[in-house]
Amino acid sequence: MQAAKSIDEYIAGFPPDIQKLLMQMRTTIRKAAPKAEEAIKYAIPTFVLNGNLVHFAAFKNHIGFYPAPSGIAEFKKELSVYDGSKGTIRFPFDKPLPLKLISDIVKYRVSMNQEKAKTKVKKK
Repeated sequence: MQAAKSIDEYIAGFPPDIQKLLMQMRTTIRKAAPKAEEAIKYAIPTFVLNGNLVHFAAFKNHIGFYPAPSGIAEFKKELSVYDGSKGTIRFPFDKPLPLKLISDIVKYRVSMNQEKAKTKVKKK
């Protein structure tokens, strides 16, 4: 399969039930980070705002969400019910996506990236 060139193209490559979940992820991220730009990085959907913000992708049994280790650490308690690792959260297909939690994590990542950008500007 050829790598998608846009998030629309990426989502279109999945069955309708998975497309619905991917669209929910995309819409939730877009609302939480309206100034972020969409991109495909590492062959998966990515939102960029002062650097990579979050990534997401569909797999055999889950939606992977990648809010960087800081995003996972900050919401460790809330995410404890999901499988994951240092930089990944796995949302199983058979459960509704936790859209409020996803939104909260994205907003946190926006604030982290904005702080990082301010620090870079001050150092120059």
